[in-house]
Amino acid sequence: MKAKACVTAWLLAVLYTLPSLALAQPAVVPAAVVGDALAGSLTGVAGDASKGRAIVSNRQLSLCLLCHTGPIPEERFQGNLAPSLAGAGSRWTEGQLRLRMVDARRLNPQSIMPAYYRTEGLTRVRTAVQGQPLLAAQQIEDVVAYLLTLK
Repeated sequence: MKAKACVTAWLLAVLYTLPSLALAQPAVVPAAVVGDALAGSLTGVAGDASKGRAIVSNRQLSLCLLCHTGPIPEERFQGNLAPSLAGAGSRWTEGQLRLRMVDARRLNPQSIMPAYYRTEGLTRVRTAVQGQPLLAAQQIEDVVAYLLTLK
């Protein structure tokens, strides 16, 4: 348990000190949470699965593979702290995936997954990036589009 707490603390420290690529875009507060899903696109524009795959595999941008394994064989040293991304499109709907990306703690307050689009109620956020999401709304949509292809 102590090791998991250390990994969690390290992960959060790294994520909240990364410069955000969403600097020019203000965060939109999603209001359409129904049950365990966030219905409707954050942008109104369909996600691009190939861009989503690039985001998931980019260790400087999303760090998804720090905790998850995924069907991205060229990326070595994938994580095992969280569910595999393989089959994500079969296990969850588009809205369920979107809510998990935006703020997984709405579903599980103990989750170690970062809130990639929440900007309020966070701790230890570097002053320069306060009020800015880790990923832009379209990046969230791109990742969701990619995860939906994993059947």
